[in-house]
Amino acid sequence: MIVEGGGGRPVDPYGIDGVVVQARGRPVWYRRPWVLTAVAVAVIVAASVVVDLPGKTTVAQDAAAQTSLMNEINGDLSGCAYAVRETFIIYQDSRTGGLTASDRSRVPKLLLDDQTACSFTSNSIFNLSTVEVPGSPGGKSIQQVVSVGTLWATSDALAAIEDIQALDAGPPSASTVADLSKQEALLARDRALANSYVETADKTLNAKLPMPALPDLPHLIGT
Repeated sequence: MIVEGGGGRPVDPYGIDGVVVQARGRPVWYRRPWVLTAVAVAVIVAASVVVDLPGKTTVAQDAAAQTSLMNEINGDLSGCAYAVRETFIIYQDSRTGGLTASDRSRVPKLLLDDQTACSFTSNSIFNLSTVEVPGSPGGKSIQQVVSVGTLWATSDALAAIEDIQALDAGPPSASTVADLSKQEALLARDRALANSYVETADKTLNAKLPMPALPDLPHLIGT
């Protein structure tokens, strides 16, 4: 059974019974691909801008600043990370017959909410794309995390969710299945890339920064 609303915690994070649905705003214009593309380009350019810190910053100050920024980035990513994980769980349970009739009736709304959580209509994703990173030694790597994290959410995760929506709505399409397989690979690649940028910052600062909150998603296609 899918539990909607409330503050309960999932009983089983790998089953649909453990999914806690969080209310999200309804999309407005994200269905138009050309709009998403134009906005994505503008946002990634904005995310690539770094802010020069006045004066000199010590390594300890830089490490503290980057730790704070990573916490902010992870907070902004949390909604989409939850959404894409939920979508993958729904797809797995649908394929294995693990959904009840009541569950099935809720799936379209759940997937729509998950789609919104990874689009620019989400305040968290918009905030992520506008994070300002200082142009310090550590900041140069964390700025890359902002850019990759934004792409992970608004390109990789969003496309995967839309593929699963299409597969749920009608007969399986070979092209949709192939695209979902492609998005799975991109999700894994960009997650590894984001992790590598934080590891580079760790070496630069001789510190241990929070890792990007990008989930290691289950493999759906070919299993």
